[in-house]
Amino acid sequence: MSQGLQANLAFENLSKPPPEGTGHGRHLARWAPAEWPLAADWAPVVGQFLASQVGQRLGAFIEQRLAAGAIIYPPQPFRALALTPLADVRVVILGQDPYHGPGQAQGLAFSVPDGVRPPPSLRNIFKELVRDPAVTSEPHSSGSLERWARQGVLLLNTSLTVEEGQAASHARQGWETLTDQLISAVSARPEPVVFMLWGAHAQAKQALIAAHHLVLRANHPSPLSALRPPVPFLGCGHFSAANRFLQGQGAGPIHW
Repeated sequence: MSQGLQANLAFENLSKPPPEGTGHGRHLARWAPAEWPLAADWAPVVGQFLASQVGQRLGAFIEQRLAAGAIIYPPQPFRALALTPLADVRVVILGQDPYHGPGQAQGLAFSVPDGVRPPPSLRNIFKELVRDPAVTSEPHSSGSLERWARQGVLLLNTSLTVEEGQAASHARQGWETLTDQLISAVSARPEPVVFMLWGAHAQAKQALIAAHHLVLRANHPSPLSALRPPVPFLGCGHFSAANRFLQGQGAGPIHW
């Protein structure tokens, strides 16, 4: 089968609604990207990647790890792309890879499901929201950032899967090729978008971002770096800066 035909088939499958009952567990059951929910306007980018040699190698790697008994998170690796269509993206927040503790990862960078205690980096994100006097934010009763995703905040990790207890275990296996392409797709839009780049890993992606977007840089919100120079995360004011920029473009603010 030609690569172009494979891409078309992937596009068609990814555009279909997911079968009932898929992806409700807390870990990945199998490599079945056609069953993972995905907004239709992301499908050309994702479909082309899955049909590529890099995408096929990634799928083979994950299938091998699952066959070996590895527990892989999250259950729906494309969840950020399902909740935030490309056309709706107003802010991009980049993480590195999903949380690797049981029940934590839900396919949204820095976010955890309802009922799961927020990890330290997320607690620092909430601290910054409270600290920033220019932000009007309803209290977060849980660690889920789904309400941000539904307002156009793309919560994207650069690697979309991870193994239990092993940080960065799926780094450099191919996900970065896809997520670079997703970042580039956002960058190619004419509407200005805010990119929040926290830490050196996220900041390495700045070369992918066109000049008409707003790039906000700070240290990572983890306890090890949140208060360190050159730009401490706590006190960075990124959430209010993003809203000022969006409102200056005639768009509504994010209700953080």
